Parts: sequence; structure tokens; C-alpha cells
Amino acid sequence: MTASIRVTHITDPGCPWAYSEEAPVTALRWRYGDQLEWRHVMIGLAESGEHYEKRGHTPERHAGTPARFERFGMPFGEMRRPRMCGTGRACRAIVSARLDSEHHAYLALRELRFGWFTTNLLMDEDDAIAECLRRQPELDVEAIMGRIDSAEVEEAYQRDRALVREAAGGAASLQGKTANTDGEERYTASSLIFERGDLRFEAGGWQPLAAYDVIVANLDPTLSCRSGSDDPAELLRELPYGLATREVALALAARNDEPDDEAAAEALRGAGAVAGEDGRWWPASARAAAA
Repeated sequence: MTASIRVTHITDPGCPWAYSEEAPVTALRWRYGDQLEWRHVMIGLAESGEHYEKRGHTPERHAGTPARFERFGMPFGEMRRPRMCGTGRACRAIVSARLDSEHHAYLALRELRFGWFTTNLLMDEDDAIAECLRRQPELDVEAIMGRIDSAEVEEAYQRDRALVREAAGGAASLQGKTANTDGEERYTASSLIFERGDLRFEAGGWQPLAAYDVIVANLDPTLSCRSGSDDPAELLRELPYGLATREVALALAARNDEPDDEAAAEALRGAGAVAGEDGRWWPASARAAAA
């Protein structure tokens, strides 16, 4: 099926708001499948840990992230790092993966997200980035890391940064969903821009699934839309990169029903799925193969 709507996913692997948005994004992917054509653009929130420190961020404050964001349902680890980490290096790794495909960029983004929020790895170091990427067998980690310092990746990353910093005067700005942390008004993570022909709609910053659903429905009401499911195994087969309980719960919910994490976890266990240390569920066959 040919994609009807283009979606630009403006994000950053080290943003807790963007991590919390993974459940709505997963549900959107489940509902509309390949009728949506995705493009992943990196914000580059901070080139170094010092950049964060100058803005008042500390490791102690960072360790409080789970308490502030657990209401969105995504899993968190201790997040007790000895220092702040910049996101620029991880962003470049995702841009490098994007040279293979947008699909590979999304896989890299997810692995680095879960590394950021469920481990204590120093996520601006190449060894830590590679360790996270190796959890996804579809990724060619050696190739990704081998070109991370190339001119091609750097130029593409800087184009991303420039595009992200063109938010002034748009819908996201009107909603207060932009920020200015380095001299230019930029989109916040995650922002989704939906386009069909000459029509363009911004969903800036964190938004509920219903906001995306309304935009997609108005852009093309002829689309096929899956609404809910009783089979979490089907979900894991179609989105085979490990899903958190809240991601499954929201995708399984019918239309705008509230996600039921307990019911989703019970259904996953009943389907023989296995939970990993980072809180993601996998088919038992996938975990056995990985072992």
C-alpha cells in the first residue's frame, strides 16, 4: 500500500517527554501501518553534558526523572549517572543509521531511548551507544559507528538541527510547545508534522494519541484504521522491536479508551511473551534466539 500521509518525527533520544511519547507513536504506527511514511529528524538538545549543566541540570535532578514521568507509563531504571550526558553523539548515531533507512533510524532511536532511561550507561560515549544498538539485530552497528564522524553524517545532522529551529510563528509556537535554549525557537520533543499534498499540520511537543488521530483522519478519511486488538502476540509480530507494557496497552485499547496496563501485561503473559530487564516485552521465540 502506498503511503498517503508523510509524518516528520522531530525528536531526541535523551528527552523524557519524547520517551513518554513512544506509546502514542506506537499506537499510531499500529493503527495506520504503512499508510504513514515516517521521517525522523534529530533536535540535538545538547552537544555535551556541560551544556546541560550551564542550564542548571545535575545528575541528582536527572535521577528524579522517573518520579516526574512515570505517570506516562514507560519503564525507567535508576538513572543514577555520575555526570550529565549530551545528546549530540547519540543523535549522530541515529542520523548515521538513517543513511541505511528510516526504519533503521527508528530502531536506533528506540534502542538509544531505552538505554537512556532504563540503564546507567553514559550515553554520550561510543561504547555505550554501540552497546545499546547491538540489542537490535537488524542494525549494522559497525557501519553506523564507523561513519558517525563522517562529513555526510555531520552535514545531515546539521540540516536536522536547522530544520528543527524553524518553529517560530507556527502552530507549535502558538500552543507553547516550542523552546529557545540556544538562541533560536525550536520544536520540542517529540513534535510530529503531518503532510498530505499541500496540507500541513503540526502537533508540537507531547500530545495524546487522540490529537494525532484527529489530524490523520482529517487529512485522509479514506485510510484503513485498526482499532484495538485482543491479541498482543499479533502486535509484537508486526512491531518486532520490543514494546513496553504501556505501548501495548494503548495499541490494544479501542479508539479513545484508556490504556489498561494490568490487562495488557496479563494478556502478554498469556500469549507467552517475555519481559526483558528494560521493561520491554518480546515473543518467547525472539528472546530464545537472542540468548
